[in-house]
Amino acid sequence: MASDAITTMGTCMFDDAVMAAKLPAAVVQRFNECLVSGAPTPEDDMKIIADTMFAWARERGAIDFAHWFFPLRGGGGAVGGMLGAFKKDTLMDLEFGSKYITKPMKACLPAERLFQGETDGSSFPNGGLRVTHSAAAFTTWDRSSPPFVMDACLYIPCAFVTHFGKCIDEKTPLLRSMDAVTLHGLRLLKNIGIGTDAKCMFSYLGWEQEFFVLSAEHFKARPDLVNTGRTLFGKLPTRHQQGDLNYFQAIPGSVQKLLDVVQAEMLKIGCPMAVKHNEVAPGQHEMSPVFRAANVSCDSNVCFMEVMNREAAKLGLQVLFHEKPFAGINGSGKHANWSIGTDTGLNFFYPGKNEAGAKLYVTAIACLSYGLAQYNEMVRCTVASAGNDHRLGAQEAPPAIISLYPGQGFEAFVESICSGGDLLGYKAEKKKQSTGCSAAMHIEANVEDRNRTAPFPFCGNRFEFRAVGSSQNCCLPIMVCNAIMSAGMAHLSSLIEGGMSHRDAVAKLYSENKHVIFTGNGYSAEWPVEASKRGLPNLNTTPKAVATWSSEKNTKLLETLKIYTKEETEARQEVMYENYISCMCCEVETMIQMVETGYMPACAKDLEKFKGFDKLAGGRKAVYESIVDELEKLKSLIAAKPHTSLADEATYLCDTVKPQMVALRAKVDKAESLMESSLYPYPTYEAMIYSHHF
Repeated sequence: MASDAITTMGTCMFDDAVMAAKLPAAVVQRFNECLVSGAPTPEDDMKIIADTMFAWARERGAIDFAHWFFPLRGGGGAVGGMLGAFKKDTLMDLEFGSKYITKPMKACLPAERLFQGETDGSSFPNGGLRVTHSAAAFTTWDRSSPPFVMDACLYIPCAFVTHFGKCIDEKTPLLRSMDAVTLHGLRLLKNIGIGTDAKCMFSYLGWEQEFFVLSAEHFKARPDLVNTGRTLFGKLPTRHQQGDLNYFQAIPGSVQKLLDVVQAEMLKIGCPMAVKHNEVAPGQHEMSPVFRAANVSCDSNVCFMEVMNREAAKLGLQVLFHEKPFAGINGSGKHANWSIGTDTGLNFFYPGKNEAGAKLYVTAIACLSYGLAQYNEMVRCTVASAGNDHRLGAQEAPPAIISLYPGQGFEAFVESICSGGDLLGYKAEKKKQSTGCSAAMHIEANVEDRNRTAPFPFCGNRFEFRAVGSSQNCCLPIMVCNAIMSAGMAHLSSLIEGGMSHRDAVAKLYSENKHVIFTGNGYSAEWPVEASKRGLPNLNTTPKAVATWSSEKNTKLLETLKIYTKEETEARQEVMYENYISCMCCEVETMIQMVETGYMPACAKDLEKFKGFDKLAGGRKAVYESIVDELEKLKSLIAAKPHTSLADEATYLCDTVKPQMVALRAKVDKAESLMESSLYPYPTYEAMIYSHHF
């Protein structure tokens, strides 16, 4: 059979199977034991692993190696390829054992450089944890994430910490949260007498990545897309998504070619890209893999975005990962399908086919409801960004109010538990539904329906965090999911260890936290009113959300779980503010530039053509002059931006400057509908969305 993407699957990933085949069994055993205990890999084993990995990588054409890590760059996927960070080192070193003064070079992968690297931490966002005169920071291999070879480079997934061990990256807190899941998950299993043979816990992630594709030529001709990742001006084409014509339609040929190439590349490095399809908006698409361990899945998502950018450029295309690149049509998200389970195969979010499984399921959702209710603001913070503010709360994405949807039947079952009922009795079996025709068999469906308006709905064996933005790194949202789940498991364990029965402890958690459960329409006007009555916060902008991040309650939890120190929590908040402010300021500056150098000259040329034809000119003069008025207002407002604190600056940009940006855009978009098309200075929505489809 001819070689294809499936036959080369996993051939460029140094995974457990490769280690088992190429390393001595004792080395593999010690390596795996260190993964569980956290102990350093023995020096002798480090050399054996490095030498073996070097030979394996060279067989796959590797010339360089790189420590690959994720700085705190915010929604780096919005513009360009600013996602992962690395520098390439050639697979060679001096032969220090040589007798010659001028030491010859040898091809190798030095063991100490496989496991650790050093770089400048002050040049990355760090929230004050690094400064120019105290800049040292270190990369260290995440030993649970397999290295891979791509484009003649061996990539080593890494954590990134300061000289004093403070995390200044996305991954380190995620890895710490996975340790917390193991600690408190095993503790809970012991207390409820279920799955006590488990030795380790895992969190899992399956992401669904949405994105837009357009011509690279059009992208480069739009300063707003180049600078900010989204269009700051532009009116909708006559046909957009009102006819539901794009969803699951045939993928355009140029895009199909891109997706096929990317799928093949991802399969080689062991990322099982399983789904590709057209999304709702024209020009919008989605790809998603089979779920994997959370840290490995997060690595794969960043790699996927980088590969998409690189391969699109080769085909004359550009991928947009911004949450809202085009106003008026659907934006993009990254649904994060999250679950936790044991090394023995127990899934905490699977309803179970026996009593133990059923009890564990009901218990796990009690823990999750506790976490979501008690740390609601922290969950909201994980999806807060300037880009996602355009998407959350619209009729295309979950509201900014964080609630839990376990299903309507389960909600009723919770009430029975709170009233003294048993933990058993929830009917989670699949139902059979007739199609009403003889040619098509009946379908089997989950007893609970899907709720697309919920930020945290149940999906059969996992929960889907639907509020995650398309440009985000998944690490922060999944870290907090792990953290709040660990908080719930720890709290329930404490109740049981204090003498309360399993049933009563679960009932107590539900009774005190069921207000976070909502099974209605999250898009309805009534929900924000009802949420307020329940005491659920509606943090509908990024500055409002970020202000809650380092609250005493959140800081204490993250410290207790050993995910963040107080200093690290505050540093992360500072970076959140800085990312928001820099994004907003870049958008304002780009708007001013585009109006002054593009739209105003075009308006003047258009108006000149109507001299002596006042009736034909219609309202052009008034509309064009109003652009100048709104532009001057925007300039005045941005000049008055406060510098008292990051919080004040972010709030001012959101509450005062952003509405004026909307006002200016409205005038410019109106001008587009009046202006002679040949004078319009930038590619239109219609050209950008549709031209590469033909």
